[in-house]
Amino acid sequence: MMQRLVLRRHVSGIGIICVEMKVLFVGSGNHGEISPIIKSQGDSLASAGIEIDYFLIKGKGLKGYLRQVKPLKSYVKKNHFDVIHAHYSMSAFAASLAGVRPVVVSLMGSDVKATRMYKLLICFFARFFHWKAIIVKSQDMYDDLQIKRAMIVPNGVDLDLFKPMDKTICRQRLGWDVEKKSVLFPANPSRPEKDFALAKESVDLLEGEVKIHVFEQVEHQRTPLFFNAADVVLLTSKWEGSPNVIKEALACGCPIVSTDVGDVKERMAGVEGCYVAITREPKELAELMQKALLFKGRTKGRDRIVVDGLDNRQVAKRLVEIYERVLRSENC
Repeated sequence: MMQRLVLRRHVSGIGIICVEMKVLFVGSGNHGEISPIIKSQGDSLASAGIEIDYFLIKGKGLKGYLRQVKPLKSYVKKNHFDVIHAHYSMSAFAASLAGVRPVVVSLMGSDVKATRMYKLLICFFARFFHWKAIIVKSQDMYDDLQIKRAMIVPNGVDLDLFKPMDKTICRQRLGWDVEKKSVLFPANPSRPEKDFALAKESVDLLEGEVKIHVFEQVEHQRTPLFFNAADVVLLTSKWEGSPNVIKEALACGCPIVSTDVGDVKERMAGVEGCYVAITREPKELAELMQKALLFKGRTKGRDRIVVDGLDNRQVAKRLVEIYERVLRSENC
């Protein structure tokens, strides 16, 4: 399985010097395709010279994932991968039970923010199935999980896709009223952890005509239009890991108001026009939105993404380093 690792190194298309390797991404495919966030990470690694393949787990709940254990084992045996990178804990459980290795696991937020029993299950698999690397997305997740060897690597942002665009043109393309103030709720309102009820109650307190728009069955490639069309982006989640919508909004230079979840405070610290609420009170969120609506022009959020090393290319470099470290330990 490891015959490619005769340390054949090359310079990738984005300047990363790395060992040639083949990596399998394992993740949910219940919507017919891999999550756009995971696919974006895979594309950035492919640009770094890593051969990426995907195994989509189709099936909901524990039973659905368990049914994929045997097919996953067979797929890995036939195709010979150097690293198995499982995204979300359920995918990691399936990979572990399939006996494939070495396994790198990315936990996304919902895993770690679940019940205490579920976190204990993660810790059990991490220890007894020898997960070679565990990635969490924020310090908040690291503190909750309490596995010392876990590494904090937030998902990156595609800065070629998420960039400032003309607000009027974006509104016209989306059919939004150019005369009304627009607040973007960047999530599906049916997801309870996103707390759309709080967002709506907060927006209703704003003066003047304000329209709230949501992400609902929006293609990932079109989401930059929504960010750039909005006067302010509003996140009211009850919990998050490292919400990509915040990083994407920052990359587009959007004013933002958010509840204090995940790494939002760290990502937006010092960015004028972006505000984190101390409480979950609609009145405070409305007051912060009013301040954001008065902000003129684009924020310096894009510069912050670059400084923090959270563009896709920089994150890909960190992942390649993790894979190489895992492979070296496997061959010792």
